[in-house]
Amino acid sequence: MNVKLSSTFFLKIVAFLIGIAVLAVCIYWLPQAAIRDAKVRPGDYSIYPLLICAYGVCITFSVALYQAYKLLNYININNAFSELSLKSLKVIKKCAFTIIFFILFLIVYLRVFAMFTGEDAAGPIALGLIGILVTAIIAAIIDVLQKPIKNILEKM
Repeated sequence: MNVKLSSTFFLKIVAFLIGIAVLAVCIYWLPQAAIRDAKVRPGDYSIYPLLICAYGVCITFSVALYQAYKLLNYININNAFSELSLKSLKVIKKCAFTIIFFILFLIVYLRVFAMFTGEDAAGPIALGLIGILVTAIIAAIIDVLQKPIKNILEKM
């Protein structure tokens, strides 16, 4: 029992620290990057779709992180196989698909932008594809975790 409490406590601390990092990116790093780009290229509004996607991913990731934190609380109180945990897993899976949508939108935008400007967007597009792969793997893991919980809830 003590090992389970300490492992969930550790995971809660990690989730909280990741949330703080995402908040710092949203509050400090993204606006600074936008200000720096606006000073370099005044009148160029091409950064706005990138910012929308970045904030969309950050907000969606924060929602998924909060649901993971709630799931850890359910595990802590021996309520892991419940309707509440199944709902949290569904929200996390929807967040994963939303993140994939934002990354796909970003890849399409970068490809079109590179076509008009003649710049090479292969690096950011490759990173986006890696992000899609990682997010799809997480969505698949969540789907695998949902099936036993659904089966247990149906038998009750």
